[in-house]
Amino acid sequence: MANEWLTDARKIPDEVMSYIRKLAVRAVVEFGWSPEFVYEVFGISRSSLYDWLDKFRRGGYEALETRVAPGAKPLITPEMDDWLKGTVLSSDPSDYGYDTPLWTCEILAALLAREFGVRVIAATVNAHLKKLGLSYQVPHYRAREQDPAEIERFLNNKFPRVKRYAEKIGAEIAFEDEAGVYLNAQAGRTWGASGETPDVIATGKRGKFNVLSIVTPEGGMQFSIEADNIDSDRYIGFLERLLAGRKRLLILFVDHAPFHHSKKVRAFHRANRDKIRMYFLPGYAPEYNPAEQLWGELKDKRIGRQPVKNKVDLKKRLYSTLRSLQHKVERILSFFQLPDTEYAAQQ
Repeated sequence: MANEWLTDARKIPDEVMSYIRKLAVRAVVEFGWSPEFVYEVFGISRSSLYDWLDKFRRGGYEALETRVAPGAKPLITPEMDDWLKGTVLSSDPSDYGYDTPLWTCEILAALLAREFGVRVIAATVNAHLKKLGLSYQVPHYRAREQDPAEIERFLNNKFPRVKRYAEKIGAEIAFEDEAGVYLNAQAGRTWGASGETPDVIATGKRGKFNVLSIVTPEGGMQFSIEADNIDSDRYIGFLERLLAGRKRLLILFVDHAPFHHSKKVRAFHRANRDKIRMYFLPGYAPEYNPAEQLWGELKDKRIGRQPVKNKVDLKKRLYSTLRSLQHKVERILSFFQLPDTEYAAQQ
C-alpha cells in the first residue's frame, strides 16, 4: 500500500519522523496549541506526544532526533584489524600452510577463526580490509630464491662504489636485459556486450624475436633484434656494436643469463677492459634492473595490443616501436623512478 505511513508511523523514514516530533512539540511549546488538538492533527497517540514533550524539556529539540539502536558488538576487534593488516603486508598464505602465495578473504576468514576463534564471512573481511587502506590488486612477484643480503650489499655498497668510480673517470653507466617477444602474445582489453567475452581476430602462428637492449640513467637506449636465441657469439656481437665509436668507458650492469658467464664473453670482457666493465645485478631480482621495464612497455602496452599478422610484420613493428622509444627520453627516465630502480637514477 503506497500510503501505509499515514496509518503506521513505523513506515515513516527516521529523518522525517524526527521532523514530525519537532513540529508537534513546537506547536505545543511555541504556538500554544493544546496537546489534544496536536495529537489529533498529527495522527499520533496521546502518550507519544507527552513522551516527546518530556524529552524536549530534558534535552531540547536535539533530544527529539531519531536514535539508532546500538548494534551488536563487532566481531572483528581493533586488535584483529591490526593482525589482519600486519599479516597481509608482511606474510603470505604459504606461511600458514596454504598452497598459494595469494591472499583471499576466504583464507583470512579461516585464519581469523583459527587465531581468534571468531567466525565471519569473506564479505566482512573484505569490508575491514578496505577500511584498513588495503585493496585487491595484481601483485608484483618476487622470486623466493632472492637473497636479501645480496640485494642490500648491492644497493648500499657495490652500486654506490661503482657509481663513484664512474663519476670520477667520466664513464657511462647502463643496464642491459634481454627478452623474447612472441608472435602470438596479446595483451589489453576491449569493450563488448556484458556477460559475453568479445572475440578478437589474432594470428595463431608461432614465432618470436629476441631483443637485447640497454638503458641509461640519462634516458638513452640502444637495442638489437635477433631472430635466433641469444648465445655468446650473438651477445658479443651486440657488445661490439655498443662499443663502436664510443669514447667513454661503458659500465654495464647485467643479470645472470648463462651467456653472461660464458668463457667467450669473459674473454671479450678481459680483452676490452679499456672500453667496457661488466658488473652483475643481484640474482633473481629483475625488479632492480631498470631495463626490465622495457618489456612491459613493449609487450603489454604496444606490440601486445597491435594486430600482428606474421613474423615479418612482428619484426617491422618491433623496429618501429623500439626506435620510437629511443626518442622518448622522459619515458626511459621513468624506468629509473620506481621504488626498486630509483637507486640508479641520475642525481
